[in-house]
Amino acid sequence: MEWQIKKGSFAYVNQARRHCRTSFKLLSTIIMMLSTSTRYSRFAATTTIMVASFSNAAAFSTATSRLTSILNDPTLITCDSPPSQTFDVVDPGASAAQFKDGSAVIAHVRRMGRDDTKDAINRAHIALPDWRDKTTAAYRSGILTKWSSLIKESAEDIAKIMTLESGKPLAESRGEVGYGTSFLDYYAAEAIRPNNSGGGFISPSPFATPDGAPRGKMMAINEAVGVCGLITPWNFPIAMITRKVGPALAAGCTCVLKPSELTPLTAIALETLAERAGVPEGVFELVTADRELTREVGDEMCVNSIIKKISFTGSTPVGKLLMKQSSDTVKRLSLELGGNASFIVFDDADLDIAVNAAMSSKFRNAGQTCVCSDRFLVHSSVEEEFVAKLAEKVGQIKIGHGLEDGVTMGPVISNVPVKNLSKKVEAAISDGATCVVGGSPLEDLGPNFFEPTILTNVDTNSLIWCTETFGPVVAVTTFDTEDEAVTMANDSSVGLASYICTRDMSRI
Repeated sequence: MEWQIKKGSFAYVNQARRHCRTSFKLLSTIIMMLSTSTRYSRFAATTTIMVASFSNAAAFSTATSRLTSILNDPTLITCDSPPSQTFDVVDPGASAAQFKDGSAVIAHVRRMGRDDTKDAINRAHIALPDWRDKTTAAYRSGILTKWSSLIKESAEDIAKIMTLESGKPLAESRGEVGYGTSFLDYYAAEAIRPNNSGGGFISPSPFATPDGAPRGKMMAINEAVGVCGLITPWNFPIAMITRKVGPALAAGCTCVLKPSELTPLTAIALETLAERAGVPEGVFELVTADRELTREVGDEMCVNSIIKKISFTGSTPVGKLLMKQSSDTVKRLSLELGGNASFIVFDDADLDIAVNAAMSSKFRNAGQTCVCSDRFLVHSSVEEEFVAKLAEKVGQIKIGHGLEDGVTMGPVISNVPVKNLSKKVEAAISDGATCVVGGSPLEDLGPNFFEPTILTNVDTNSLIWCTETFGPVVAVTTFDTEDEAVTMANDSSVGLASYICTRDMSRI
């Protein structure tokens, strides 16, 4: 790789960008800490690679007319020179006929592996000194603000891209654009705070002189951690990226981002807009990989000594693997892993409010979020009424392709979760559950659609209760006492979220 380095500036040719999510080191004679802000989250893991280039020398993707025809600015995701090795990105909401004739494919994205990841990491490493040491916090804040503004200006295009590659309804995608830019706005403000990178604090020493006075002072300075490796999931294609990249850039880190192989197009569009906002070459590297190459990409991020921090959002098994792989280089890790949220409805709850809350927390993105309610614990005295009201609301869900007017629930991400949901529902019924609504795939709509489902009398030892559902299935069981509800809710190896519906605030 040849580099053209312009004195006093960041200009590298043939780069792929965008990566890092966060952090800075807090240094003193005693303390070494990190982070870019007090609020940090999890980071997604999946290992798919693709590279974006500042000079258009490294192509990202080619999109089909089915996608480009609905965009105001197709250059967000297309390039002049098609990449030589690619993988397909498909529309999960496509019909069976479209999958069969190939029209479900919406783009071909550059297929990247370990060597490409090494190159991206090296570019981020070269760009780090200038970005960390030769920019002010105000300058970095301004770039994040500009990036956020450009995303907002392209909000409709990005929402359509997101819907086509993730399946979520267009209204949800539009909402996520606002959610995603809020992280950039937040960290643009955080960048200039006294406790951010370059700032710190002075405190009296805890050690005393013979006469009892403090033995001097301790000074701690926050510094950028370095090059960050960011791995994001498919269920929030923009928000998980801005939530990681935003704090990393604000702190003065450079980063390498690996988006999910299922939703790389939103990442490409964000990289394009970051470049237009003035993010220098090498500061934000993008690596795109298919499922086959994902593991080696993730492994390279973990074992490469240049990477100082890993941020991952994804499944618990993958998070454990990344932690294990990062141990030899003792990396900082921020992991946001799986959930199995409980939703408790007490006998004094306003059931109309509880039902509306259940609809929001269960069926957003077809139930495919880590904080979705999975285990519904309803007081036995109100279960019948609650389930009846919930079933009525579920019946009003309009299922279909996310770009269709009025659709409120799209497909799940692929046919694999459809099969898993079917098995879990069947197993629950075999264990004694009653299927009140739904319970089956919607094959007429496409191979990736599943009915919104309500199961009652669910055995707490059944698979659908004990494991994360990640789909539009409500599993209900009952309780009689508060202690019983709390014990059942806490009977889980994972956390992330829980929901309580009650008028008695003392319970909280």
